[in-house]
Amino acid sequence: MADAHKEFETKMQKTIEVVKSDFASVRAGRANAGVLDKIQVEYYGVLTPLQQVASISSPDPRTLVIQPWDASLLKEIEKAIQTSDLGINPQNDGKLVRLSFPQLTEERRKELTKQVRKYAENGKVAVRNIRRDAMDKLKAAEKQNELTEDDRKQGEKDLQDLTDKICKKIDELCEKKEKELMAV
Repeated sequence: MADAHKEFETKMQKTIEVVKSDFASVRAGRANAGVLDKIQVEYYGVLTPLQQVASISSPDPRTLVIQPWDASLLKEIEKAIQTSDLGINPQNDGKLVRLSFPQLTEERRKELTKQVRKYAENGKVAVRNIRRDAMDKLKAAEKQNELTEDDRKQGEKDLQDLTDKICKKIDELCEKKEKELMAV
């Protein structure tokens, strides 16, 4: 049963990684290439992540420069950024696309904070779903006489402790991201 516990712990750790990547995609007033992680560009009829068709650099704290390896992609990149929820208007100069990150307004900061909380809550729901699946597995093992009642109860307690630990970690990440967003 210890290997099953490890399996569920690994799934929960992966959930933390997903939450971290969701948080990275929320811009905090500074140029961060992570905000472009979810942007996909149509390249020869296939949706392709932006990082695979262009180089992304940050010449200063408030600007990202996207230089496609194929100049014919400029319009597609511009369109993909405009249709995304970034809220930034790209400037295309014929060779590259420039993104200027304005200072966030108080209202926008609050919107982004709500978005971060939603990502955190989604992560915690995913962790609780993993816990539920693990608990079901423990109960099934007990019914099959593979576990004693005491072993099942200990397993459930261990799972609950792990769930609490992972949820606390998600809350800490959320709090850190909120502080980053609210810092002027």
